[in-house]
Amino acid sequence: MVADPDRAASILDHVGDVALVFWLLGSALGEPQTVAAVHGPRLERLMEKLVDTPVRGFVYEAAGTVEREHLERGAQIVRGAANRWRIPVEVVTEGRGDWEAWTGGMLAAAERLVGGAGRGVAP
Repeated sequence: MVADPDRAASILDHVGDVALVFWLLGSALGEPQTVAAVHGPRLERLMEKLVDTPVRGFVYEAAGTVEREHLERGAQIVRGAANRWRIPVEVVTEGRGDWEAWTGGMLAAAERLVGGAGRGVAP
């Protein structure tokens, strides 16, 4: 399911029957301030709201064409949410340039979260 990362409510409208949320925006395009916000305050707001949903895990794509500082900030926000609210998370650092490594990283993250090994903070 696809929602607008610019609006947390559009995402939350779709998570009622969702086990995992994948934030695959490591190569997001758009205005620089919007891309920064998607990996900053908008992501933070979403994480604050996910704690009150049935979502059981969150996967953050921390590699791509977005500026490194934004990806690092996003990973920090996701890890902080894991520590604060015990939301199981995974931070995937494999880039899409190596398709096999990227898909393998995403699948492994999902398996860890669904299997229960992803409790709390991830790499």
